[in-house]
Amino acid sequence: MCGRFVLEDIDVVFTRFRLSGSEDLLGNIKPCYNIAPSHYAYVISRNARQENRLEMMKWGLVPSWSKDPKIGNRMINARVETVATKPSFKNLLKKNRCLVPCSGFYEWKTIGTKKIPYYIGLKDSKIFCLAGLYDIRKEGDGKDLKTFIIITTQPNNTLKPIHNRMPVIIHQELEDQWLNTKLQNHDSVKQLLRPYPDDNMMSYAVSNEVNNPENDSPQLIELMR
Repeated sequence: MCGRFVLEDIDVVFTRFRLSGSEDLLGNIKPCYNIAPSHYAYVISRNARQENRLEMMKWGLVPSWSKDPKIGNRMINARVETVATKPSFKNLLKKNRCLVPCSGFYEWKTIGTKKIPYYIGLKDSKIFCLAGLYDIRKEGDGKDLKTFIIITTQPNNTLKPIHNRMPVIIHQELEDQWLNTKLQNHDSVKQLLRPYPDDNMMSYAVSNEVNNPENDSPQLIELMR
């Protein structure tokens, strides 16, 4: 699964995606070191004019048809094996795909009765993107609730010793295709959800301070000694 992630180097995101968005949002972006479910995070989607747009969305998918917004508390990950068939996801996979930029993510390794948090990232990139889906639900007050979910897959050799799932990392050369709303064939879309190469990933144990989602500082991603 993917239960926490980090977004540190914001400037790289703007350079890579030529983003548009509200001035208030674009002028107030700050690094986040412990993004957890139910938190709002920066998400990249593509609008009808085929422009990449940066928005804040809540982590935990609430489908537009859902009567209970609390469903988002348990819909934080979608499995790549069933994302094209489950009713909550299959239509979103066609036209509501998004990228979740991050600098790294956390997974917990179970050793006996303990769970040790690990920080996982790429060796050669300050920013990479996780595959996500989003939906927009109209609230009772008429406002839009924008939420997202992260797609997960089988772990590669870097993650296998730590956890039995990992988030899907979209290769940089495939990011444009993933956001392309004209690409709607399920088989073609799923071809973009490739396992990420092991040799470009790194992982190391970090402090248990990350267990508390209220903690948010650069010290969370430091190697535990």
